[in-house]
Amino acid sequence: MGKKLKWKSILVIGIAALAIWLSHPPLDIQDNEGNVVQEGKLNLGLDLQGGMHLILKVDTSKLSEDEAKDAPQRALEVIRNRIDQFGVLEPVIQLQGKDRLLVQLPGITDRERAKQIIGKTAHLEFKLVETDPELVKKASGGEDVEGYELKVMKRRDGETESLLLEEDAVLTGDMLVDAVTEFSQQGFGMPYVSLELNSEGGDIFADITGKNIGSRLAVVLDGEIYTAPVIRERIPSGRAQITGNFSLQEAKDISLILRAGALPAPVEIIEERSVGPALGKDSVEKGIRAILMGGLVVLAFMGIYYLLAGIIADLALVLNIFIITGALSYFGATLTLPGIAGLVLTIGIAVDANVLIFERIREEARLGKALRAAIHAGYDKAFWTILDANVTTLITALILFQFGTGPVRGFATTLSIGILASMFTSLVVTRLVLDLITMNNPRMQSLKMMQFFKQPNIQFIKIRKIAYTFSAIVIILGMSLFIQRGAKNYGIDFTGGTLQQLKFTENVSIEKVRGVLEDIGLGDSSIQKFGEGKEIIIRSFGGKTDEIVASLKDKFGKNKLDVMRVESVGPAVGEDLRRAAVKALIFAIIGICVYISFRFEFRFAITAIIALIHDVAISLGLLALTGREISLPVIAALLTIVGYSINDTIVLFDRIREDRKIMRKAGQEEIINTSINQTLSRTVLTSITTLLVVLALFVFGGKVIHDFSFVLLVGVIVGTYSSIFIASPLLVDWPSKRARR
Repeated sequence: MGKKLKWKSILVIGIAALAIWLSHPPLDIQDNEGNVVQEGKLNLGLDLQGGMHLILKVDTSKLSEDEAKDAPQRALEVIRNRIDQFGVLEPVIQLQGKDRLLVQLPGITDRERAKQIIGKTAHLEFKLVETDPELVKKASGGEDVEGYELKVMKRRDGETESLLLEEDAVLTGDMLVDAVTEFSQQGFGMPYVSLELNSEGGDIFADITGKNIGSRLAVVLDGEIYTAPVIRERIPSGRAQITGNFSLQEAKDISLILRAGALPAPVEIIEERSVGPALGKDSVEKGIRAILMGGLVVLAFMGIYYLLAGIIADLALVLNIFIITGALSYFGATLTLPGIAGLVLTIGIAVDANVLIFERIREEARLGKALRAAIHAGYDKAFWTILDANVTTLITALILFQFGTGPVRGFATTLSIGILASMFTSLVVTRLVLDLITMNNPRMQSLKMMQFFKQPNIQFIKIRKIAYTFSAIVIILGMSLFIQRGAKNYGIDFTGGTLQQLKFTENVSIEKVRGVLEDIGLGDSSIQKFGEGKEIIIRSFGGKTDEIVASLKDKFGKNKLDVMRVESVGPAVGEDLRRAAVKALIFAIIGICVYISFRFEFRFAITAIIALIHDVAISLGLLALTGREISLPVIAALLTIVGYSINDTIVLFDRIREDRKIMRKAGQEEIINTSINQTLSRTVLTSITTLLVVLALFVFGGKVIHDFSFVLLVGVIVGTYSSIFIASPLLVDWPSKRARR
């Protein structure tokens, strides 16, 4: 074994061992009675595992009538911002009734800290300290001093100090721009909170400090004095500090709360419980079984079709999954249904990379090259294709993570990790294993593989206008119906609905409850176990609350359940989330355009974006045609389509670029048509393997994730179609300058 192979082997074995150690066991291991005997390494989201359930009451009693109207909605946005910065992926935050908020958080281990961050008002004030001895004496003696208030401050040495503050604040947190945790250069590097004010706040702060040199200025947060330093000089920078005997965690939490903004009114936690998975335990189990079934079929297919190379690819694919779950565990990320969508796309990308490599090796062997030379050339020629396809998708994922929130960020997290893992396993691991097998093995003269069909010569370019017409008709019909349906396109996640809390006399099966709801057309409702298991929460859309209760009483008995409460809930996706999602998508499209223009040409970027929009439009149209609703999981599925479509298109573009250098005397139509035919077997094989996983999810995944898997199914088919019939043929109708000449 050469020195290079030796070090590569050590690297791969080390990464594999670390990934397995970090990810095992991924899920909780339970005994026969359902008790957890070993906790899993993966944090699962609310939809898969459940979590912490809080009901908050917004106290609007001290607000004016106009302020009180939108205070709950503003409080919701502040709390969502805090939770996002807290690091919780994909919480559920909804208005409930007029003045209550429903908050559900997955994967919370420090419940008290979470409640502190959610419930703290974060009302920041700067107040001058009065030092007049007579006024201080009166206040200390219990007399009311008009315009002043007496407060106690805890000092660093543990002692307390009474300070007389002016009632009116000279500056408030409304003008705060940023708050970060820093460390003092004195006092053993104690943490403190550094504040940055906007320009108006900076001017006021400079004026106050300039006029009050020698006086003390108290920093008050939620009525508590944290620090009251003496003003030594005018401070023109607009920066201040909150110091105290903080732990690092306390300083970070205060910074987080101040950055997210103050609540418009105090909130009170009036209920705290644990809830089961939002998808229902029955749906989660069905979904996991379906993905395992689909994954096993993919492994079997690769092993049968590519024989030894396929088995090596299977080992790389399994390692790929371990690396993803290990990375998710290490970074403390939360895996949810959108994350699973990213995982499905990652499987497709990983399989695609191996198919690209093996088909290239087959082409090189067909040219008469020896086995090791064919392997070397196959990997070299596939490298740039894999890099371009994966980098384009990675740019999309990173931009979605940066600008998105909630399910968008969860999807992007899994996809980003998955892309890096798949590139490593396909380009490094499989090559290492092939090199080890073929090195010094004269008996191995070829790498046998099955082949369903040889390179065809279908005239795709000649029928492109038929494809354009077909796509235009489907999009026009679908989007017309989508527009006509209006609000009916959106599910409870976007429109809000009804929440019912029901208490049974004994534990009930979620699967049986869902069966009852399916009979009245509400089988896709969210059903969660609540409290100790005898209570459930049902979120439904359509106002059939009485029908739900009547049907459940018919099934379980009239005296077997009580209705604890029925309340309307607002949408889980507020305006802030919608704006963030749209912004993320716009920036992702810009990122795709820039990279493709740099690696190919600008027209390639535009045709890729047209194909991407084509795929999403057809998917939305088919959602409307089949009467399905857009939900958070469906949004994740649409993002998966974006990733799959761009990946598929880039592979074709890469072959077109390569063939232009080889077929210098050929016309544009001939080059593009040849490229499509050359990559057709790879396109079909990748689509088949991805469809196997998605089809298993669609058939066996259950009612709740049916819409999610339906969109994925449509997306894989349409993404493959658009790469062949839309993106590449459009290059003919928008030729380059060289082609026109």
